[in-house]
Amino acid sequence: MTRTILIYAGVFGFLGVALGAFGAHGLEQIANEKEIANYNTGVRYHMMHTLALFGLATLASHFSSRSLRVIVVSFLLGILLFSGSLYLYALTHQSWFGAITPIGGVAFLVGWVALIVGAIQSPKDMASSSAG
Repeated sequence: MTRTILIYAGVFGFLGVALGAFGAHGLEQIANEKEIANYNTGVRYHMMHTLALFGLATLASHFSSRSLRVIVVSFLLGILLFSGSLYLYALTHQSWFGAITPIGGVAFLVGWVALIVGAIQSPKDMASSSAG
């Protein structure tokens, strides 16, 4: 599962940088200030959760496979729904995409709660096993 998480982190990291570059260099020609601000929020959350996936891959052995799966799927859904809806809103000017954004936000929250629960339930002490 670690390899899969790293692949997700790599793909979503690449996409985050590419979408961020587009937002910085091409979006102002087709979007207004509010749409650009929303787009940039999408990029920020996209990259933040991509880095969280990368970190999760390094700690994967400390979580049950079920906890790990819930965290990964939640973060991926969050990126797709939260960030994706903000990207689509800025590109299409269709405000109804804003109705999808909170669903992605909830997915992010579920992922973070699953991380907390998974860490509490972990039989391994993460601090002592990573120091040695």
